[in-house]
Parts: sequence; structure tokens; C-alpha cells
Amino acid sequence: MKRKSQSITSKLWSCSAVFGLLILWQGISSFGLVDRFLLPSPISVGRAFVTEFPVLAVNAGVTLAEAFTGLFLGVATGFVIAVIMDHFEGLYRAFYPLVVLTQTVPTVAIAPLLVLWFGYGMAPKVILIVLTTFFPITVGMLTGFKSVNPDAVNLLKSMGAGRVKIFRYIKLPGAMGQFFASLRISVSYAVVGAVISEWLGGFGGLGVYMTRVKKSFSFDKMFAVIFLISAISLLLMKGVDMLSKKCMPWDKQ
Repeated sequence: MKRKSQSITSKLWSCSAVFGLLILWQGISSFGLVDRFLLPSPISVGRAFVTEFPVLAVNAGVTLAEAFTGLFLGVATGFVIAVIMDHFEGLYRAFYPLVVLTQTVPTVAIAPLLVLWFGYGMAPKVILIVLTTFFPITVGMLTGFKSVNPDAVNLLKSMGAGRVKIFRYIKLPGAMGQFFASLRISVSYAVVGAVISEWLGGFGGLGVYMTRVKKSFSFDKMFAVIFLISAISLLLMKGVDMLSKKCMPWDKQ
């Protein structure tokens, strides 16, 4: 009961903070402290969101298709890499620095090359999403695998269990918490990565829509897209939380 009360209080504080920021934003716009074409009011953004919703929905469908495809491949890639590195210490020492190195190059620097190599279709966007989403999964799973109780591993070894059974009954359940924590990060990266890749060229998607309205200086529509992207990311993260509760019924946090 106490934990539930604390959760409700936290949500109320968060809603109050958001509501306060919106009031402040509306006041800045209404009193002309910032030109409206540079910072449209929340009311103008809401109006643009309603009027442009059919177009936003179509473009959001394209972006989500890219994001989910890249996310699925990125999660699968990260999981496989983590399992291989966990089983072979030599490969871990050799390739883990390379995995980290892939994250030192900014996505905005990689995206033009991918567009140049693979065109303006879906392929470069999916590749960019895979590159940005596999890393949290790989690092999270490796951390989870290496943090399992060694006594439990030794117990199964003494009972004649091989690597497969140790992985199935000890390492995989022990790494599930780290996996879902990493998945929360990856789902947000997937949407953002799709939008960034669409900025540089494409035939549809929220990123393409943003570049079009930016050229016409329709910043109210720009903010509407930003809010939509944020809402989609929050919903996906909430979906991950619900999935984690289903997959880890023993975790009461």
C-alpha cells in the first residue's frame, strides 16, 4: 500500500511539473517574450496536431515500421553477440572494444553514408536503427550474465549440468532484469534513429514530414511532431514495462 501511494504521489508531481511548464510556455508566448513563429504556444501546437493528425498518422506508420524492424534485428543481434561473448572469453576481450567503438561515431555522421550506399528506401534506416539499438542490449546482457550467483553456477556444474542448462536455468533468468532495462533504452533509440535517418532522405515518415514543415517555417507543426515522437517513445517504454512484468513475475519492484 505504501509503495502504491508513493507511486501515485510521484505521478502527481510529474503531472504537476509538466502542467506548470505548459503554463509557463503559454505565458512566454502570450506576452510576446519570444516571437510566436519561433516558439508557438501550446495551444497552437495542439491545434496543429489535431488538424494534421491524419497526415501525422500516415507518416508515423512508416516510421514505426522502420523502428520495429530495426529494433527486432538490433535486439536479436545484441542478444546473439552477448551470448557468444559470454561463452568465449577470448572473443569477449577481442571484440568488446570494437562493440564500444561502434557507439563513438555519431549517427548523424553515419546516416549520410548509409543513404549514399543503400539509397533512400527502408534499408539504410533499418541499418542505422540496428547500429543504435544493439549496443544497449549487448552491454546489458553481458552485465547480467556476469553478475549471476557463482555458487548457483557451481552447484549446477556439480550436478553435471552443461553450458546449455546453466545458461537456461541460471544465466538467462538472472540477466532478464538487465535485458528489459536495456530494451527500454533501445525502444527510444529506435524511434529517434528512424526519424534522424529520415531527415536525410526518404519517401515518408515523421522525419521527412519534419523537413517539409521546417522549410515552410511551420514550427507549430514541428513541435506537434516532436510531441508525437515523445508520446510514441513513452508508450513503447510503458509496453516494455508491462512485458517485463509478464516475463518476470518474481520481480515485485
